[in-house]
Amino acid sequence: MTISKAKIKYIRALETKKYRDAEGVFVAEGPMVVGELMTKTPATLLVATPQWRASNAVQEGTELITVSNDELHKLSFMQAPQQVLAVFPKLYEGESTTADNVETNELTLMLDGIQDPGNLGTIIRLADWFGIRHVVCSTDTVDVYNPKVVQATMGSIARVKVSYTLLEPLLDALPPSFPVYGTLLDGDNIYTQQLCAYGIIVMGNEGKGLSQGVRKRVTHRLLIPSFAIGEERAESLNVANATAIVCAEFRRQGAIGKGEKVV
Repeated sequence: MTISKAKIKYIRALETKKYRDAEGVFVAEGPMVVGELMTKTPATLLVATPQWRASNAVQEGTELITVSNDELHKLSFMQAPQQVLAVFPKLYEGESTTADNVETNELTLMLDGIQDPGNLGTIIRLADWFGIRHVVCSTDTVDVYNPKVVQATMGSIARVKVSYTLLEPLLDALPPSFPVYGTLLDGDNIYTQQLCAYGIIVMGNEGKGLSQGVRKRVTHRLLIPSFAIGEERAESLNVANATAIVCAEFRRQGAIGKGEKVV
């Protein structure tokens, strides 16, 4: 079956946030990402090569179109398409993000103005790895359904809830004693601090860091120290790398506190 020009136009239009919002759907590509999402919700449309179809079942209600590798290449948002492209309904659509949605007995990641799709996707994957179930984003953070973000999650978008809200009102509505951690240049060495197994970890914009309003609401200021010898060193860490370091230290201390073996 050859894919129609109308379907090609529809899929390509989903590269824009405006059209994704209007349709309430997003695009995922590749066997891993599509496979993970299919365990969460059926695809509305699936475009696949005969090679993918030969070893994969298609859920009832999904429109299936078989295409050649060349046809898939014309549709794909990737430089090297991987056998399958699918359109899925947005996850958690319509759910509000309030202080009541923040679990007070576990860690939540909060992102303040992250702009790079690769960074957001990687952070979602990190959240999945470190057992963080909810990522709360500022309204100016890049759209989680951007095809580059979806691809960078490598399927973790199916397991981690991602929501958007105004951060300052949300932080103000939390209990006064609830810890809000943020990485700042004038913070305290993260490796010398006693960290909780619950709370909010805020990571800031790639260039500007945390916004002033969010910075004022951080109750525990953390610094990832540099161990470079001499004056010449990297000016800063990529936000996704910094998130990995911070989450790893929180989990390391949590494991020690529970008496679990740390390898």
